[in-house]
Amino acid sequence: MTMDPHAPRPSLLAGLTGRAAAIAAVVVIAASGLPLVLSNYQVGLATEVLIFGILAMSIDILAGFAGRTSLGHGAIFGVATYVVVYCTAQAGLPPVASFALGVLAATAVAAVFALLAVRTSGVYFLLLTLALGMIVWGVCLRWTQVTGGENGMRGDVRPVLLLGHHAFYWAVLAGAAIVSFAMWRFVRSPFGLTLRGIRDSESRMRSLGYNVPLHLFIGFTVSGFFAGVAGALYAMFNNFVSPSTVALAQSVEGVLMMIAGGVGTLFGAFVGAAAIIALENVVSAYTERWQMVLGVTFVLIMIFAPEGITGKLRNMLSRKVR
Repeated sequence: MTMDPHAPRPSLLAGLTGRAAAIAAVVVIAASGLPLVLSNYQVGLATEVLIFGILAMSIDILAGFAGRTSLGHGAIFGVATYVVVYCTAQAGLPPVASFALGVLAATAVAAVFALLAVRTSGVYFLLLTLALGMIVWGVCLRWTQVTGGENGMRGDVRPVLLLGHHAFYWAVLAGAAIVSFAMWRFVRSPFGLTLRGIRDSESRMRSLGYNVPLHLFIGFTVSGFFAGVAGALYAMFNNFVSPSTVALAQSVEGVLMMIAGGVGTLFGAFVGAAAIIALENVVSAYTERWQMVLGVTFVLIMIFAPEGITGKLRNMLSRKVR
């Protein structure tokens, strides 16, 4: 079947079709109105969803589009948090400079991780990134003169203009919208298509002349950059950092958010983050065994919606349309 060259093509706005741009605008406008109807506590949860949604999206760049699932992104996330809190509370730098240094430090750590991990795949990649993350956790735990050890560090990181719950939420929402669009453009670029080719058949991409390790290195580093943005935002949100911020549980939670939302859907990361954070906070208010409930819920998702919540909804809508 050949396409008519004279047929009208869908108009694009920044790479988005008119329908997609309209949906994105509606979602952002609806999200921006949440502080007007939610309590300060609920606004804080919504802010947390946005931050961890960015982290889950950064993991999805590797897992969903390059076929590499990382258990080290929680450490990269936490490095940015540590640097932002340290630079603000200890070095006395302004929040903007601390934010930039935090993202830069996270990107540098991601580049080191990438150099060591890109030549592995499958479970070896998973275990290597896990080990690298554990090294970062050990450094943060034992280097007490800088990190504060088990006590962590606390500081007033948030800029004066963003001290209010509503103002900070809107700032994070704007940042999340920009970062999400940047990640979407990245995975849909020719480079992103190369990552998909590596995911589908690494040997074929090598035979076609692509430098697979270099592409994976760049993809990992870019992914770490976005994880660093999430970590820097979390520093301003929490004003506190401890070894638990770089622990394995942080990486696992990000991976679970990605899987719950839908691997390879990218924006499903926000759905997964909202689902898991809501479960953690709602169920824990009624029972101390909230982790068991969370585990059962995740098992049910894996059985009945292995494509994730977003993938399941998309499949159901496509069936209705047909």
